[in-house]
Amino acid sequence: MNIKSICCIGAGYVGGPTMSVIAQKNPHIKVTVVDVNADRIAAWNSEDLSQLPIFEPGLDKVVAEARGRNLFFSTEVDRAIDAAEMIFISVNTPTKTYGAGKGMAADLQYVELCARQIAKVSTSNKIVVEKSTLPVKTAEAIKDILDNTGNGIHFEILSNPEFLAEGTAIQDLETPDRVLIGGESTASGQKAIEVLKTIYAAWVPEDQIITTNLWSSELSKLTANAFLAQRVSSINALTELCEKTGANINEVANAIGTDSRIGPKFLKASVGFGGSCFQKDILNLVYICKSLGLNEAADYWEQVIIMNNHQRERFADQIVKALYGTVADKKITFFGWAFKKDTNDTRESAAIYIADKLIDEHANIQVYDPKVSALQMQSDLNYLNSRSESDNDSYLSSEKDPYKAAEGAHALAIITEWDEFQNYDWKKIYDSMSKPACVFDGRNLLNKSELEAIGFSYQGIGQ
Repeated sequence: MNIKSICCIGAGYVGGPTMSVIAQKNPHIKVTVVDVNADRIAAWNSEDLSQLPIFEPGLDKVVAEARGRNLFFSTEVDRAIDAAEMIFISVNTPTKTYGAGKGMAADLQYVELCARQIAKVSTSNKIVVEKSTLPVKTAEAIKDILDNTGNGIHFEILSNPEFLAEGTAIQDLETPDRVLIGGESTASGQKAIEVLKTIYAAWVPEDQIITTNLWSSELSKLTANAFLAQRVSSINALTELCEKTGANINEVANAIGTDSRIGPKFLKASVGFGGSCFQKDILNLVYICKSLGLNEAADYWEQVIIMNNHQRERFADQIVKALYGTVADKKITFFGWAFKKDTNDTRESAAIYIADKLIDEHANIQVYDPKVSALQMQSDLNYLNSRSESDNDSYLSSEKDPYKAAEGAHALAIITEWDEFQNYDWKKIYDSMSKPACVFDGRNLLNKSELEAIGFSYQGIGQ
């Protein structure tokens, strides 16, 4: 079976970039990305590629090449579903905020709605691909919905989780470590796997395309994120010990990272991890373990989240302590609001939680971030806490010029590791700040000795 038409439901951080690369590498396949959010689709169709709804290095070039040729963005969901031979489900699966599993389990309402919509409008056989990060056995539920609420159409279900890091998503898509495809062991299931393999084989070496059963594929995605987050929390758990003993966490990380059994990746001490996946997927894993009575395993993975939360709170506490025990009516400048560099994604960013804690102490926060809008910052803060929007607005502001953002500040906190921060005129920044001018480097991005030579009071993580 040669696929001629693909539909992806969901034009977000996964669906948009993934389908753009698939279209670029398979010019003979029509790829349509659909979403009910008309503003988002309009942004994807903007002639000004700087206005794409997602910032990822290299994404604009991929979209420019494929859009209008065989890549399309549309709000006509039903039409695209019916016309496609393969449908990717790439919708949001946030942590539940209500009912059973509140605060841990994945909210699958959007996935179920997709399955019901596919079943309702399909008039020909389809291969349905899970692209969203989903709990183990979700494919079974999707298949049950499709088989029992459809029009007698045959559906094959595949799991094809994404392994993208925001900021390097295009690079991760073009040169992936692996592509994982899970399917059923039936003849039709194996045939569906081969069809999807052919699409990826247009640019991915065959030995990097791994096939498993459905359940192993679903669990592998959760496990990968859990292991990566575990490394971040593990190195961060040592930062307090380093600060108490005089050890330097950068030196410790370098020493253990040279061990080939450990390796150097994800051993960068920081203010903590953020993003849409790590916390959500670990909480999902915790919930699955608890629901199966595996309480010790659940406690083990939950500690990764506890450590991450502690690191953010500790950072805020250090700022208050260093400023003589009070930040009331003092200006604290944040450099960075996105959860990591090279993305405008702010989901679960440490900046939100640190700002919230400092605002509780009546600090005035001004933020400079090269890619995050003021509206997004306010939205993040309003979503997190119960203060009125007017109260948040009075304590949080943004500035488009980093030097103006630092003027008159009592302290400057590095929250996101944007490369540009290393190239600033730090003497100019020092001269404009209230004294003593404090820098709290939540990413260990800057050179401590150079800043202290200028006159800054510098405090890094684990130093």
